[in-house]
Amino acid sequence: MIEVEGLTKRYGLRTAVDGISFSVGQGEIVGFLGPNGAGKSTTLRMLTGYLAPSEGSIRIDGIDMLEKPIEARRRIGYMPEACPLYPEMRVVEYLRYRAELKGVASRDLTKRVDAALGQASVTEVASRIIGQLSKGTRQRVGLADALVADPPLLVLDEPTAGLDPNQIRQVRELIKGFAKTKTVLLSTHILPEVEASCERVVIIHKGRVVQEGSPDELKAAPTQQRVFVIRSKSSRDALEKALGALPGVRGIDAKAQDEGITRLLVRVADDADDLAERVFDAVAKAGLTLRELTEKRGASLEDVFSQLTRTDAAKTADDAEDDVAPTTDGEEDE
Repeated sequence: MIEVEGLTKRYGLRTAVDGISFSVGQGEIVGFLGPNGAGKSTTLRMLTGYLAPSEGSIRIDGIDMLEKPIEARRRIGYMPEACPLYPEMRVVEYLRYRAELKGVASRDLTKRVDAALGQASVTEVASRIIGQLSKGTRQRVGLADALVADPPLLVLDEPTAGLDPNQIRQVRELIKGFAKTKTVLLSTHILPEVEASCERVVIIHKGRVVQEGSPDELKAAPTQQRVFVIRSKSSRDALEKALGALPGVRGIDAKAQDEGITRLLVRVADDADDLAERVFDAVAKAGLTLRELTEKRGASLEDVFSQLTRTDAAKTADDAEDDVAPTTDGEEDE
């Protein structure tokens, strides 16, 4: 359904997206992940015809986006992160207007608008003025807009941003319900949503694809690193000073403090021997105390994402390329 080959976007001397290639099969639900500034939104704008690439090709359902953009875009329901709505219109008026723009036949307008309202759970606000709605409800109106023409491909950029837990669950179930009937490319920062909804994941960093596969495949892939979990009443700075120079320690990630307890994830080399004992000794010699020292078994998708999107990890994954990392287009590309 989506075929991307060598896709590149430059802004003068700056490169936002750097020769990425991937595909999404018909009926697949694929997560498109990356940290802020990775080039995700720029890529989605090119895929949906809102932005012209500098190089590369895009095919949507076999149709070349550059040669036949209107025909390709008819197959796409796109929900951008900052969904551009008309605040002075009522929800049902807006969706009828958008359905007409998308070529929905007059005889089908009411049916398609009612279906989109129901799927996005905004039927109860159909007669409300959009400008009077909460951010989360406006987000769901944007989702209804993406659905109103019943496209075979949905491209969703942060569809659960601003939603409460119950609304997030509804959107998750809606996306899962599209399995095999629609193709979905989903960009989000909420990794549990990806694990719950997506069959496959594409991760980009600094404008390049650094890994792809199913969530289980990514979590099972060797990372060449082990992780120790440390909890202590000592300060983060003191712990990092004690552990930072320890041979075999690859990095230290700080987690949020909870009631005065510092929690650190200490990444160590996979072949490091007796690291637990050495970590304990280093903390004791610094006059600090530990409440927990355990080795974390089994990677989560968050662990994999974190490791792949660090600068050193991305270079390792693409060590055949030039070490000069591309930059983004100057705006905060989510």
